[in-house]
Amino acid sequence: MTRRGWVLFVALGLIWGVPYLFIRIAVTELDPVFVAFGRTTIGALLLLPLAIRAKALRPLLAHWKALLIYTVVEIVGPWVLLGHAETTLNSSTTGLLIATVPIATAVLVTTLGHDRLSPRRVVGLAIGFCGVGSLVGLDFQPHDGVAVLEVLAVVVGYAVGPIIITRFLADLPSIGVVTGSLIIATVAYAPFALPRWPVAPSAGVLVAVLVLAVLCTATAFLVMFALIAEVGPARMSLITYVNPVVAVSLGALVLHEPITIGLAIGFPLILIGSVLGTWRNRRPTAVADAAPVAAVGGRPSDAG
Repeated sequence: MTRRGWVLFVALGLIWGVPYLFIRIAVTELDPVFVAFGRTTIGALLLLPLAIRAKALRPLLAHWKALLIYTVVEIVGPWVLLGHAETTLNSSTTGLLIATVPIATAVLVTTLGHDRLSPRRVVGLAIGFCGVGSLVGLDFQPHDGVAVLEVLAVVVGYAVGPIIITRFLADLPSIGVVTGSLIIATVAYAPFALPRWPVAPSAGVLVAVLVLAVLCTATAFLVMFALIAEVGPARMSLITYVNPVVAVSLGALVLHEPITIGLAIGFPLILIGSVLGTWRNRRPTAVADAAPVAAVGGRPSDAG
């Protein structure tokens, strides 16, 4: 990897590790629907001029059904569910659960016949599931159950989204797909978000929404495109293993979230399981290769 590649890799790893922190801050005062609406609206406005300049929107029209389904499973549902889950769960816990996306992706692409499970990958998946079990069993209370299910639904959405991209939208300009998705999500959120318009949110909360939109959405997508062009999608997928480290660290350092027994046990198990569970002994097919890439945060599939 070149020096530029490493810079982009580190930058994107950091960027996609911070959404959970700022979502947690934002939902302390704002409705999760409004947080998602603010993020998609600002992100769409920032990327729209670039998409127009690249003439990347018109090609989307012929594929509007696939784009709509992709937007629902990758943005509309997940970003509201994440916000609602973080009204209960710590940001570090949420970020760690999202780290199971590669595991869910491996199961999906294997089920669809686009990949196979070697013994090493089976062991990895088992370790990853044990990590999730440790985290849930040791840390969560019964009233956390809904929030956990919400995050797991996000994991499934983040795993399905890239498969839709690969099968139906792969030939379209990435900047167009992302911008179109953000516009669709904004329109979908608007009827529910506008009645929840905040009266007097604090400056810190407004900054959190702005960071989510500018840094974790618009900037993240641009960096992602540059990184894929520099190192290719396979190496870019390694970011999946960096994001949870950032999320857990920020949760502990900034929000003073505790490093619990469940987190201490589940954290390494989930990371080890993700690495082994997505390890391939042969050249991956298009779907199998692209899935972990987009599942990281988004993106043309986010994150978080």
